[in-house]
Amino acid sequence: MMADRYRGTLGVGVTARLASRILQHRTGAGSGFCRGCGLRRLVWAGRGDSSECIAHEKRLTMWRREWRIALNEQADPDWAGLFDGLA
Repeated sequence: MMADRYRGTLGVGVTARLASRILQHRTGAGSGFCRGCGLRRLVWAGRGDSSECIAHEKRLTMWRREWRIALNEQADPDWAGLFDGLA
């Protein structure tokens, strides 16, 4: 899940190459939604096979905003971003 700032706009997506996709978003080459909203901060990431991830993405998009915020804060309580820890 991507965000623009602490408890700001949230975006959900699926990718097989997380680090390169985050770099695309950070340079403005990602999706139009992320580019338009300035989503450059990775605040939550899950793992699984492609069908599991797609199903989870669809569930997350239906969740209430408060639920997505709570999920983010389990992984990144300060919303500092998780990208640097991907190595």
